[in-house]
Amino acid sequence: CFPFAIALSIFINIKFEVKVVNIENKRTAFDADKSEVFAKKLLTALNYGSLSLMMSIGHRTGIFDAMRALPPTTSEEVAKASGLNERYVREWLGAMVTAGVIEVDSTSTKYTLPAEHASFLTRAAGADNLAVFTQYIGLLGSVEDKIVECFKKGGGVPYDDFLRFHAVMAEDSGQSVLSSLESHVLPLVPGLTDRLAKGISVLDIGCGRGRILNRLAELYSNSQFTGIDLSVEAIGAARVDASQKHLKNVKFVVRDLSDFNETASPEMFDLITSFDAIHDQVKPLNVLKGICRALKSNGVYLMQDIRGSSHVYNNVDHPIGTFLYTISTMHCMTVSLSQGGEGLGAMWGEEKAREYLNKAGFNSIETNTLSHDIQNNWYVIRK
Repeated sequence: CFPFAIALSIFINIKFEVKVVNIENKRTAFDADKSEVFAKKLLTALNYGSLSLMMSIGHRTGIFDAMRALPPTTSEEVAKASGLNERYVREWLGAMVTAGVIEVDSTSTKYTLPAEHASFLTRAAGADNLAVFTQYIGLLGSVEDKIVECFKKGGGVPYDDFLRFHAVMAEDSGQSVLSSLESHVLPLVPGLTDRLAKGISVLDIGCGRGRILNRLAELYSNSQFTGIDLSVEAIGAARVDASQKHLKNVKFVVRDLSDFNETASPEMFDLITSFDAIHDQVKPLNVLKGICRALKSNGVYLMQDIRGSSHVYNNVDHPIGTFLYTISTMHCMTVSLSQGGEGLGAMWGEEKAREYLNKAGFNSIETNTLSHDIQNNWYVIRK
């Protein structure tokens, strides 16, 4: 580590002279200021990548939640409040202090999590808790070797190789969807809550651990709910949750939807939903055609999917564009490709989403956004 740090410091602080370099036989002036700005950007990325790992640990171990209620306190007291090993907590606090996340008093070595920071780092923050998303960084890092092999040989990495992915996704959707299901999501479709209260049939595509569907089943006992997902582990968790809640109006099915365009029962459901699920599919157009086939003529398809453009040049200023392309490369795209699928990717974009929906047979497509959700578009779709 030490020689690398010295070399990097020298590289950043050296005063470059403007010189001429040969790039593809074209003489181009070397911009020293531009080079130095880029070097500093790389250092920032290195620090922030490390910060994401530490923030994930802080979230998973509950340190942020414990510190939210604490006055300025020592590492020993933080560890005690969190029920953790002090030596690890102390080193973690060092990373948080140098990143400007946690403050330390120079005379007493007591640590404070400012309320302004806690409002984006604790479970009490609800949908604003960005620490949840940092879990993806370590999770994706665990399959880096396999992704590198895919770069060399093609193919993909299957779902089963992503440990904890469904657990993190469930927590993610719990913030972005479940927390606003009644207040923001359902009202996107006028009259939907009244129809659910009277009793309709609902299908959720790619339901994962079923948190959203089970919540709907709790709220609307007169309606019938079906969830479908490829993951045996996720469906198992959904069934356990439904059983613990004594829900009799919901069922979960393990199924590959690649041929859904042919096997879906015609006009069976009043409402079909999918939450960040279509772009992961092996054959997304077949899934959408199946949804159109299974939806009643007066039914509604509510699709949540990644907000972005199908054209990379339109995503240059996307607030989390790099994060989403990374998720796509190391999960969404590769999971589909592992099954010989299309590998559409998370950043398929609104233009292609509309193209696929039209090809599937939908004629009415309304795009909505929610103020608390910078990651997704919400489409209200009809035949």
